[in-house]
Amino acid sequence: MTGTDTDTDSGAGVKAPDSAAAAIPAAAWINLALATVGMAVNFWAWGLISPLGPTYKQQLGLNSFQQSFLVAVPVLVGSLGRIPVGALTDKYGARLMVPAISFATVLPVLGLSVVHGFGLLLLVGFFLGVAGSFFAAGVPYVNSWFPPARRGMAIGIFGIGTGGTAIASFFTARFLRWYDNTNTMFYVVAVVLAVYGVVALLLARDAPGRQIPEHLFGARFKQALKDPSTLPMALLYAVCFGAFVAMGVYLPTYLKEAYHLSQDGASTRAAGFTLVAVLFRPLGGTLSDRIGPAKVLVGSFGTVGFTAVWQAFQPPLNPWSTVAFLVMAASIGLACGAVFALVAIVTPKERVGTVTGLVGAAGGLGGYFPPLVMGAVYGITSSFAIGLMLLSDAAFAALIYCAAKLLGRDRRDSPDRFGS
Repeated sequence: MTGTDTDTDSGAGVKAPDSAAAAIPAAAWINLALATVGMAVNFWAWGLISPLGPTYKQQLGLNSFQQSFLVAVPVLVGSLGRIPVGALTDKYGARLMVPAISFATVLPVLGLSVVHGFGLLLLVGFFLGVAGSFFAAGVPYVNSWFPPARRGMAIGIFGIGTGGTAIASFFTARFLRWYDNTNTMFYVVAVVLAVYGVVALLLARDAPGRQIPEHLFGARFKQALKDPSTLPMALLYAVCFGAFVAMGVYLPTYLKEAYHLSQDGASTRAAGFTLVAVLFRPLGGTLSDRIGPAKVLVGSFGTVGFTAVWQAFQPPLNPWSTVAFLVMAASIGLACGAVFALVAIVTPKERVGTVTGLVGAAGGLGGYFPPLVMGAVYGITSSFAIGLMLLSDAAFAALIYCAAKLLGRDRRDSPDRFGS
């Protein structure tokens, strides 16, 4: 692949020169902070339905599959929405797309305060999924401000914004209890989204010299699909971010059913899982800058696989299951950071949004199906072991691919290293 990004990259095991850090302008850090806060706010909105799944199940008399489908709908829409949002960001810039997504999310959040039936909740969840597409606007936004040797770190820091789902897990059920089942939580989130949208409209700036693609979306989409690196990165991200989304969405239900925790207790532990994954994401990007993404991915996928096998036997919650989930969360965070460090390395600037949309969509889709599978399998067998073993299979398959195709090759290799 050609492009200025790949021409200036250093070897996978070589530290970035000090001049690279010195060359980063203050505006880059300001826009990175703005993007990170924006993703946290939008992911907070995106994750509102998940912690309420058990409540909706009880109120509406849903079965396990219906509950899983309800919490998975925003995931699906947020995933597929990343494809057009990424392409639109390439074309129009994050300065427009970042506030637009935030404003568009306000109405479905308010919709949660007035709808009650299963069908209407599915409809609101569909539009709430727009918030999940923020990721595809944020990656090219951040990527354009930082030099190649520091993009893994920058994208990793931006990834902290996925912790918005932890905010949702921790506070949603509690707000319902604190305010006697009122809609205060939804009003708070809607106001925060609107305020952030205004701030982003005033402060967000695209990096100087942003390259605007000449071709229409269809041509850029086909070009990104033909790139030999896109499919492997999409599949790797489907495993790691899919595990992150699936666990974040389904863990409250799993802990409540498998370990008979209260809704507050299950939500708190799910928030802890999400928080650990989020905090380790910048480390995954930073380690990738230093030692190369391949080594980070091999170690991370191996650990996810082993912890999923361990958890399939449902060990005691304290300490063994708790330790297993926390280690799994840390490994997932490392892998997510490493995949997008890889994206920053091999993708030219003018196509980062389009490729990010495709890779991000794959990650979200990777998180869409596991909750449905877990719910369906549990409804039939009253066991979560099969679902966890499938997660381990996916992680070990990703490990084998990374070890066979990526290890031993540095950033300066041509991207045909992703091929057969």
